[in-house]
Amino acid sequence: MFIVGTAGHVDHGKSALITALTGTNPDRWIEEQLRGMTLDLGFAHLRFEDGVEGGIIDVPGHERFLHNMLAGAAGMDVLLLVVDANEGVMPQTLEHLQILQFLNVRRVIVVVTKADLVDAPHRDQARRRIRAQLRGTIAADAPMVTVSALTGENVDALKRKLHDELAGLSPRDADAPVYLPIDRVFVLPGLGTIVTGTLMQGSIIAGETLAVEPSGKAAHVRSIGVFGSARPRVAAGSRVALNIPGIDRREVTRGQAVVGREFSSRRNLSVRFTPLESAIPLLRRRMPVRAYIGSAEILGTLIADEVPADVSEVRAELHLREPVVAFPGVRFVARRPSPKTLLGGGYVEIADAGAASDGATPAEQAVLAVLRGLEPVETNAIAFAANLREDVALEVLDLLTERGEVLRVSRPAAYVDGAAARQLLEHTISRLEDGHRAEPWALGMTSIALARALDLPEGLLVRILGEFVDDGRLINRGGYYATLEYQPTFSAEQRTLFDRLVSLEPSQPLLPVPFVPVAEAVKRSAVTGAGKAFETMLARGALVKVGDDLYRSSQITQIVARVESHLRERGRMTAAEFRDLLGTSRKYAVPLLEWLDTHGVTIRSGDYRMLRKKP
Repeated sequence: MFIVGTAGHVDHGKSALITALTGTNPDRWIEEQLRGMTLDLGFAHLRFEDGVEGGIIDVPGHERFLHNMLAGAAGMDVLLLVVDANEGVMPQTLEHLQILQFLNVRRVIVVVTKADLVDAPHRDQARRRIRAQLRGTIAADAPMVTVSALTGENVDALKRKLHDELAGLSPRDADAPVYLPIDRVFVLPGLGTIVTGTLMQGSIIAGETLAVEPSGKAAHVRSIGVFGSARPRVAAGSRVALNIPGIDRREVTRGQAVVGREFSSRRNLSVRFTPLESAIPLLRRRMPVRAYIGSAEILGTLIADEVPADVSEVRAELHLREPVVAFPGVRFVARRPSPKTLLGGGYVEIADAGAASDGATPAEQAVLAVLRGLEPVETNAIAFAANLREDVALEVLDLLTERGEVLRVSRPAAYVDGAAARQLLEHTISRLEDGHRAEPWALGMTSIALARALDLPEGLLVRILGEFVDDGRLINRGGYYATLEYQPTFSAEQRTLFDRLVSLEPSQPLLPVPFVPVAEAVKRSAVTGAGKAFETMLARGALVKVGDDLYRSSQITQIVARVESHLRERGRMTAAEFRDLLGTSRKYAVPLLEWLDTHGVTIRSGDYRMLRKKP
């Protein structure tokens, strides 16, 4: 289904035309029918034999009800611009066209009405006059059909033209998140709250739970109606009535929207704004405005980067007094608060498309446009910015990750641009290689040192480099990053220093040395790189700290070998037996036993140690 909307001056025959086309009088209020003037939105259904269908929205023509017109105009695909053959194009008609140029209208048909009141010689003259009056508008080159709703003249021809225009339209995006601006709210006995609107994008299935924004209330969709018939599912472009009985009628108003979980409401929007030429003298860099988004009318302030000097598009910020559902690409209209002069319109800013691989789908391009640089973006934010359902965004992200166009990071799960991440890896490796050459005894570079060298936040760097460590392109040993090929080496001076500080007693080869004196001697040492070399020896296990003492790796290897041999032979061992096994004192035995337990060599059971079973 597509939405056909009317526009035109009051009393030019919009409602009569719709009645002639569909058999339905769109004026649903008694007052409207008595006065012969549309005050609010009216609706009718147009269905053709081949299945093509349209939902018709009849909007008020009177200036006093322009806010009602705007509530229905956002959903129009095809515009029927209704012009009285006798009166021609009126100022209100031109204002409607000025508004609609900023919205979603894709086709226009000019309908010249009340043909029965114009004799044949003057019809062509009337059409030429109307065509001249429409120059410079979105209806300038639109097809024109002259009809009489009273006699039925050319109504069938208009129907055929409407059919052809509707059949030629590409469908709206049913895979996007649900966005249904609410234009009517009422209660039906036994059913509860009913909301209606044009489903601008997405699809809705009976039984699913959506949300009403900006309240954030969960909206369980009990049933769906389309012009009186129940539907199990509706897709974008449909006129929809949703039964949401879990929400009180008083909690829902026109201007709110039924949306998918990807969307929330906001007050501050980055937009692109295009002014009307006639409004340029009124514009200031900071302008109070009355903004129309979806079916909402909200006061706010439009702050442009620069005061528009012509009808060119400018960047701006739109700060609203109340929150509204607005996502990248959604369109808006801006008027002065008072008098309500039309200023212009535009759309919520869309990320510029980035470099995408050949053959990338629109969804892939949209996702890649969101991911710029190294700042991780979580899935829900990507879905919102790309205007995709979250499940669709995840599928796209999986494909792009597999192709290497994006990188998935954790804590929490998020995504960054793959090219930017690879460039970071290259710069990191270059920095590490410089560091390895400068200090070959160091274990590597810490995240703090790398972050300073690369001028990046440390937390961000750790998240991204963690993925390159996991997939084997970098090494992280105890918080020190290194290239894959790197192995620390020590200078002759460093080896001599540590041989002296951690010397072996020939008569007691398993005796350690106290840790603190060694650490203090390293600090006082004039040997280049002694401190970092000491850290590397500890991290690599060349030196092993056990309690308050320091062992060489050769000593620990001997101790582990004796313990394993003893336990394989006898099955278990007391602390006293362990002390005697090593020929050491309790002072050293107890910390060693705890170290063996901690490192998975032994397991304690009461007063005994046994070999821990290896997995």
